[in-house]
Amino acid sequence: MLKKILLAPLLLWVVFAPCVHAAPKIENWTTSNGLRVYYVHAPDLPMLDLRLAFDAGSARDGNKPGLAALTNSMLDKGAAGLSEDQLAEQFESIGAGFGAGTSMDLASVSLRTITLPKEQQAALETWLKVLSKPDFPQKDFERVQKLTLVGLQAEKQDPASLGSKAFYKALYGDHPYGQPENGTEESIPALTVADLKAFYQQYYVAKNGLLAIVGAADRQQAEALAEQVAGVLPPGGAAAPIPEVKPLTEAKTVKIPYPSSQSHITVGQIGNKRGDADYFTLYMGNQVLGGSGFTSRLMKEVRDARGLSYSVSSYFSPFAQLGAFTVSLQTKKEQTDAALTVVRDVLGKFQKEGPTAEELDAAKKDITGGFPLRTASNSQMVEYVGIIGFYQLPLDYLDTFTSTINVLTREQIADAFTRRVQPDKMVTVIVGGDEK
Repeated sequence: MLKKILLAPLLLWVVFAPCVHAAPKIENWTTSNGLRVYYVHAPDLPMLDLRLAFDAGSARDGNKPGLAALTNSMLDKGAAGLSEDQLAEQFESIGAGFGAGTSMDLASVSLRTITLPKEQQAALETWLKVLSKPDFPQKDFERVQKLTLVGLQAEKQDPASLGSKAFYKALYGDHPYGQPENGTEESIPALTVADLKAFYQQYYVAKNGLLAIVGAADRQQAEALAEQVAGVLPPGGAAAPIPEVKPLTEAKTVKIPYPSSQSHITVGQIGNKRGDADYFTLYMGNQVLGGSGFTSRLMKEVRDARGLSYSVSSYFSPFAQLGAFTVSLQTKKEQTDAALTVVRDVLGKFQKEGPTAEELDAAKKDITGGFPLRTASNSQMVEYVGIIGFYQLPLDYLDTFTSTINVLTREQIADAFTRRVQPDKMVTVIVGGDEK
């Protein structure tokens, strides 16, 4: 369960990198019952990757936190009368791979198989059983419930988890993004199999889904595959838009006592969303500010110059609605105020001046140079394509990313950070120290 939830950051990161070579052609269409399809022909390997995403992430939990994640995690615990072990054996006997995961915005189910006709058809048939006929067996449900509660208990001993949940709650309040993806110790025991079935029936439908296909299947074969997948799904309807996020109106500080020698600090505010007009500018600027590891501005000032932290980073997490801009670090408890002062000073200076010419040039080279490694396999590409399709980004998104990044200027970055980042209205969460 937790492993699946942790896949969310990868889904958020996976389309951030631009391409430095001709990106594969992405084609799209809609099946007869309303399932959107995004397809890339990749004939070099006899492999096929399918990734079906639904607008069924934790933002759809309502007053039942953890419902989306628990529903998704139960799909392969029994389907069409087959047990979890039997389903796993069917996939493994033909070398196929099954995957599932959730984030705030989406839930996904994936398949990887060789394209030999007999093996591919067997893998697809088993996958479609999991997708369309989950049994949600009571015994397995109770086991997953208990494992989830064990995980929630373990998080109490993890200052990073405590800080992250408190940060999102303070940042989003009652908005759906403010609820923990893996639920709470109160909500998980209250969930029932009936809840999971109702959630599944509402959201796991064709018109609420997006199928990404990458592999050695031509367009005609891909269309046939898409119709086969769509055919096991009821048409249903698209989920209602997630409510808009309200910006912060004042600064907030949350202090959580924790018996440690260090303070775990999270600072941030409402950030940007997919398709945001400032997306590229903020992403490029953050690469210099805190996204480039040991060469970032924050790392140099907080760690190298003053020795206040071993590591410090910043990042934007764009969602369907406004995501978060986050700065995170750890420092000795007695250095907490000093570290926060440096972080705010660095951010304020960056807003006024933007990156130096040298920093900007280095960041551009770092971004463009790493792209080939991030698209080395079909399984990586299918996630790119899936995210592009789910958030309805332009089909030439990968083709134009590099050119868009390369023309950005220091002045544009400073302007975007000045307009979008407000150091005087940020949430600060500090985990560490006693009650006083």
